[in-house]
Amino acid sequence: MSRRTIGFGVIGCGLMGKEFASAAARWLHLEGVDFEPRIVAVCDANPAATEWFRRQVPSVERTYDDYRELLADSGVDAVYCAVPHHLHAQIYVDIIEAGKHLLGEKPFGVDAEANARINAALEANPGVIVRCSSEFPFYPGAHQIAQWVQEGKFGRIIEAEAGFWHSSDLDPNKPINWKRRVATNGEYGCMGDLGMHVLHLPLRFGWKPSSVRALLSKIVPERPDGSGAMVPCETWDNAILACDVRTADQQFPLMLSTKRIAPGHANTWFIRIQGTALSAEFSTKNPKQVSSLPYAPGGQQAWHTVDAPYKSAYATITGGIFEFGFSDSILQMWAAFCDELANGADGMRQPFRCATPEEARGSHRVFTAALESERTGATVPIDWRE
Repeated sequence: MSRRTIGFGVIGCGLMGKEFASAAARWLHLEGVDFEPRIVAVCDANPAATEWFRRQVPSVERTYDDYRELLADSGVDAVYCAVPHHLHAQIYVDIIEAGKHLLGEKPFGVDAEANARINAALEANPGVIVRCSSEFPFYPGAHQIAQWVQEGKFGRIIEAEAGFWHSSDLDPNKPINWKRRVATNGEYGCMGDLGMHVLHLPLRFGWKPSSVRALLSKIVPERPDGSGAMVPCETWDNAILACDVRTADQQFPLMLSTKRIAPGHANTWFIRIQGTALSAEFSTKNPKQVSSLPYAPGGQQAWHTVDAPYKSAYATITGGIFEFGFSDSILQMWAAFCDELANGADGMRQPFRCATPEEARGSHRVFTAALESERTGATVPIDWRE
């Protein structure tokens, strides 16, 4: 079977750029796909970061310290961009206007105004495929719950909850980084950093919050700056959003939480749905397990927990008895993005796409309303009209 090779450039050669390189190196893990990424060019202001790619990734032919030079590279068909949030608007717009397909990191702009700039560029360049990085729904357990929602298995939804929790900032001696500064991370704080992961599936299900009441927390007020001084932490550590969802035929509460300080949770993403006919939950803390409670009137109410087989969106060489992990979810997300580039939305080998710009724009509506709720102490309505 012949494969289409997609020439990729990477802008931002930090942790997530390296994760993409790892996924590209593991492409042989996938079975039966007719496309593959080839990282041919990278760009970062830090020479040591691009040198890592030149040393570790044999396909890299060119390195740049100016992303505009990478965008002028004719060998680059698509770009993965992982830069701080305040740089999203300008760089994403330039990528789109250069005609390069884009998988960009969340939240697609430091605020709603920046996100609007990106969407305006998309409207002016409809031939460019743009998606938002969000890998957790590609876990087999999450995929199973998404399938149950699509099949209407839950009956009437009673309530739903989704969250993404870290313990990474529990240590008050951890040096401050760009995510703790409004100038680089924006006012959203943990919502902008983690919230697209939490909203990806609810928005994909059509569960658009009609209102939100936010509880935002700043837990560690200052951190060391690496030079012996203590500087203030300006952004929100944790966020709990109580939302009201109203669809054509039902109404239910949706709880969303993003936490950078959640003791005991290294990188925990979860979704829980309670319904009149089925309840189910999945968490990356126990990645092999899916819990469900099917219910018929008058019947028993008993939770069943089973090991989810390694059954991913794209088939792999891994047997069903093995455990799916974070690096696998990134590989699956990249496969979905490359599949759409190679075969179009209607020709993909499976139907689950990466997070869309429309879903990223929806997350901005929720986060902007959450900031207003925090300022006013009120429940804030969300207007979904275009």
